[in-house]
Amino acid sequence: MVSIYDVPPRELIEALAAELEKMPEMSPPEWAAYVKTGVSKERPPVESNWWFIRSAAVLRAVYKYGPIGVSKLRTKYSSRKNRGTAPDRTFKASGNILRKILQKLEIVGFVKQVEVKAYKGRAITPKGISFVDKIAVKIKKPYVARPKAEKIVKETEVPKEPTLPAREEKKETKKAEEKKEETPKAEKKKAEKKEIKTAEEKKEEKVKENDQI
Repeated sequence: MVSIYDVPPRELIEALAAELEKMPEMSPPEWAAYVKTGVSKERPPVESNWWFIRSAAVLRAVYKYGPIGVSKLRTKYSSRKNRGTAPDRTFKASGNILRKILQKLEIVGFVKQVEVKAYKGRAITPKGISFVDKIAVKIKKPYVARPKAEKIVKETEVPKEPTLPAREEKKETKKAEEKKEETPKAEKKKAEKKEIKTAEEKKEEKVKENDQI
């Protein structure tokens, strides 16, 4: 049996919106042409059929998460607001739009008000389940989850510290290099010392010769 979990969400919502648009009970109110979907939005929606797309998305959310209320749906469709130089903030979606959509879906018979233990809200009806599942069956393309992206090592990433044996090897190589560098320096120092000694011996010899004279 095909359900909402077996088809891509975007294609399912578009197909549901096309079917809901044919129902006169789901017609949008007059103010839907110029209203914003939330405080964080700067302008009304650009799509002419945005009301039916939001209705289809709400129906799918009730199918998946029900029983669910307006408050949780407001959080689900929240968005961030650009506040200029101030940090962005997340604002909830319009509750009036979601409430009207749920009421219309309830009139059609796709959702109903229920109370399960501490949870209270709208849940999908058997009529709504069959409506959604029939449209899901028409979508032939199966839903395939995106593969997890492989971790790409950036050039700016700091390399991990080497392990203890690696550190010891580095120390030994450094010591060997230092010894190699020190050998020519030591030879130079020895040669300089010999030259200084020979110069001092010559001076002493001259002094002795002068004393003898």
